[in-house]
Amino acid sequence: MNRIFTEWYPSRGYTFNITNSTSYDQYYVHGRNIFEVMEKLTDDIFNTYVRRQGTIEPYYTEYCDGKSVTCKGMKQWGTVDRANEGKNALQILKYYYGNDIEIVRTNNLQDIPESYPGSPLRRGDSGTNVRIIQRQLTRIAKDYPFFGNPGTDGVFGAATESTVKAFQKQFSLTVDGVVGRATWYKISYIYVSVKDLAELTSEGEKPSGESNVNGSTYPGTALQVGSTGTGVERIQFWLNALAEFDPALPSLTVDGIYGNATANAVRAFQRENGLTVDGVVGPATWEAIAAAYNSLESDIQDQPSGYPGTPLRQGDRGDSVRLMQFYLRMVASNFSSIPTITVDGIFGAATTSAVKAFQKEFGLTQDGVVGPATWQKLYEVYGDVADSLLAPNQRPGTYPGTPLKQGSTGKSVREAQFYLKLLAVYFPTLPTVTIDGIYGPSTTAAVRAFQTMFGLTADGIIGPATWQALYEQAQRLRSSDGLLAAFNLVPWPGFELMMGAEGPSVAFVQFLLRYISYFYDTVQDPGKIDGIFGQSTLDSLHSWQLEFNQPESDTVDEFTWNALEATFLSLAGGVPDSTVPAAAPEYPGYVMAPGSAGGAVSSLQQAMNGIAQLYCVADFVPNDGVYGTETTSAVTAFQQGLGLPATGVVDRTTWDAIFALLYPPIPEA
Repeated sequence: MNRIFTEWYPSRGYTFNITNSTSYDQYYVHGRNIFEVMEKLTDDIFNTYVRRQGTIEPYYTEYCDGKSVTCKGMKQWGTVDRANEGKNALQILKYYYGNDIEIVRTNNLQDIPESYPGSPLRRGDSGTNVRIIQRQLTRIAKDYPFFGNPGTDGVFGAATESTVKAFQKQFSLTVDGVVGRATWYKISYIYVSVKDLAELTSEGEKPSGESNVNGSTYPGTALQVGSTGTGVERIQFWLNALAEFDPALPSLTVDGIYGNATANAVRAFQRENGLTVDGVVGPATWEAIAAAYNSLESDIQDQPSGYPGTPLRQGDRGDSVRLMQFYLRMVASNFSSIPTITVDGIFGAATTSAVKAFQKEFGLTQDGVVGPATWQKLYEVYGDVADSLLAPNQRPGTYPGTPLKQGSTGKSVREAQFYLKLLAVYFPTLPTVTIDGIYGPSTTAAVRAFQTMFGLTADGIIGPATWQALYEQAQRLRSSDGLLAAFNLVPWPGFELMMGAEGPSVAFVQFLLRYISYFYDTVQDPGKIDGIFGQSTLDSLHSWQLEFNQPESDTVDEFTWNALEATFLSLAGGVPDSTVPAAAPEYPGYVMAPGSAGGAVSSLQQAMNGIAQLYCVADFVPNDGVYGTETTSAVTAFQQGLGLPATGVVDRTTWDAIFALLYPPIPEA
């Protein structure tokens, strides 16, 4: 670079030079004049970037000098040899980063806006900024339940103020209940940390089979102006929900008609999310909108179905009514007995009539009130309709009349595959399948594994008994058992990690250190998670060792690896409760499996240890709140002894059966 500036540019008639001192030449002074020619050069290349083919976001083209520092990417000195070979710029980049990259230009250039609204938020305020804070606090409160629930109605009331104060106290801020700049950005910072946890460690799969949003299967063809149908309705509803928390997105009417208003809303979303701004919903835009909606729902809802916790009836209003109406409208598209209604958030006479028609169709009490049973069935049928599992007027779980086996095709196969894929999320010994409506070898293998697990004839054929067991087990998981709540932990690789090491094991250590640093200011952030054990990773490791009274070491051995995971789980899952309850605790509302952590796991471990002490028929397990190998083995042994499917996973049935041994029901007089 020195010779470029001191020799090449002057030889072309340019008048500027450099001093050869980086402390001077690269020193930034805001507002300082720059050479016009440099401004032109910068403007010429600034909107040019490298990306992987088929993607939108810029590709991180890591590079180094190749002599004093080595890296996986481009070597500056090596480019000389490539240029001498006659390669152009793109060919040189492909030499280092692979043939699936391309150089593109974009006109979508934006500064990063400051998110703080400019003035403090306090009790009595309302609007989108209040909703944003409420959403983030609601999500954070899932990891800190004592914060309370602030709601997401956009009104800064007593509940929101109380949650803000609890947050401020927890994170050593001034406890005044006012969201000033420091509190705003701390909330944003912690929110991002818990969202990173969800993305990087699979906090829990939503029980919806094909995707994380129930009913989010792409319709197969692009949606654009002139399109109609349930695919359009889903896009409109999702964008409407997102618009409540994003002032850049306009509100829409959910009518299933793709007009100019819908196209404009899609363009606004695409613009915000770095997508091609064409107002057309292709696969990439569909997936991005569904993912954004899923992220919103996971933040503000306690249950995957969105049930508000109390029954809805005529006269009610709000977001929960709007969600219920959306489900009903989608179901009505497949069942002629159910009238189509307007999604307006107002529970009026028309909504009551539609609810009663739904209840009649599915054998529920016809009272026009949406309680837990009606809501759950509505959520189930909505998802099945949206994911194209049902023929017109076909109820979920209806046996097709003849056995399904290898070579079978159609919607009944698709429905069975949906249930198998859902169950594979919960039971790791079940292989996952593709939902394509084709009964191939992978579906046969999954059916056999399911049949073996649940004590059925393992012939790989779905007859009446297997079909009924599939449907009942899937529905139990979707309704009463809840989500699977587990973290994907990585076992120690079997060798010590040290400076210079590279790979996924290093990346996992970096993730653990970064997550811990969110909660401890004294633990240094290791920087980017790149899988390279460099100085910043070592410094972060030393700071963690100092904070947690561990002997300082430059390596990550098995003990350090396990200690890092334990620290992570103590933060991610909550501190285990060592108090023995006087009565059997309630089922926690989610399925536990290897990788789960927290108070519910601790309660389970206490119960199993109590049974081992009382009856001397089981081994003791560590009461550390972590669902590890020993806990899995103990649960499997209990299931075998209790005559339950030996899955090693704790659902409601297993939970109740284990605690019934420790807290036998009192006989009726």
